[in-house]
Amino acid sequence: MIRVVLPAHLRTLARVEREVQLEVAAPVCVRTILDALEARYPMLRGTLRDQVTLHRRPFVRFFACEADLSHEPTDAPLPPAVLAGDEPLLIVGAMAGG
Repeated sequence: MIRVVLPAHLRTLARVEREVQLEVAAPVCVRTILDALEARYPMLRGTLRDQVTLHRRPFVRFFACEADLSHEPTDAPLPPAVLAGDEPLLIVGAMAGG
């Protein structure tokens, strides 16, 4: 079971609590987690990644085990603690401004 923590505005959109748990088929990576998340919560399609290119949306970041995975390939292996369900994948809405 993979744990995913969503930002507040996406929790509201999907009508879920802070953390969701997903069954994700191997190989488990950010791409397959997002596939499972969008399949279970279709209202999230297009909010985390572009529906055509599948690239991460600007101002959306992915973290796991205190590491920023946002610029890693989406099919890169995840930390073992995420795969074991001990740590969640955090999806964070980044802030910008000056």
